[in-house]
Amino acid sequence: MGEKPIRRGRITGRGPGRERMRDADLGLLQGPAPDFVSSDPWRALRILGEFVDGFDALARVGPAVAVFGSSRTGPGHPDYAAGVEIGQLLAKTGRAVITGGGPGVMEAANRGAAEAGGLSIGLNIELPEEQGRNPYVNLGVDFRYFFVRKTMFVKYSEAFVVLPGGFGTLDEMFEALVLIQTGKVRDFPLVLYRSAHWRGLLDWLAESTAGEGFVLPEDLARIHVADTPEEVCHFACGGGGT
Repeated sequence: MGEKPIRRGRITGRGPGRERMRDADLGLLQGPAPDFVSSDPWRALRILGEFVDGFDALARVGPAVAVFGSSRTGPGHPDYAAGVEIGQLLAKTGRAVITGGGPGVMEAANRGAAEAGGLSIGLNIELPEEQGRNPYVNLGVDFRYFFVRKTMFVKYSEAFVVLPGGFGTLDEMFEALVLIQTGKVRDFPLVLYRSAHWRGLLDWLAESTAGEGFVLPEDLARIHVADTPEEVCHFACGGGGT
């Protein structure tokens, strides 16, 4: 698809503006504010603006797959190489690749998509240990609020691909499962890459969580596990099987 202009949110670059973006969730959730510009009604307008920016930027992207994983996975790690290949394969099917726009696995998937000539999207939120957007994003949107960004991932992705990562990665995975299980979104594919990494968690979910009746076996059957980028692409693009 070639290079796309970078779409930026209301605050870009570094400096005090970035500090305000990073503190937005904290300010919203810490209680009543002392003045109007920090008040909940004012924040509601900012939040509405972020939704409008995201909807405007992403409304015409077409089919897309979201890829999640650790920001700490460097270029020398096998998961980084897998992320690049996954991004390439998805782009070759005509799908855009959406990530959080940061380093690590996000960079890898964006890199693969961009190098394959596909649309490489980064939904960036500034965090203390994830500074700035990776250089392989060719359509980027900046967010202050986590929940607005999460809405964009769910709304504009037809599948979630999850590589090994930390709490943020697990959060995206379980949130997707909750939304699918409760019927809040369509039943889209959720694909975990590298079975050896996920095996302990999946065994625990089957033996303890499902074993005690807290979830049904069919809830766990919604999770696809893949050990090659080709398998990931197969499941993410609507392939069957478990």
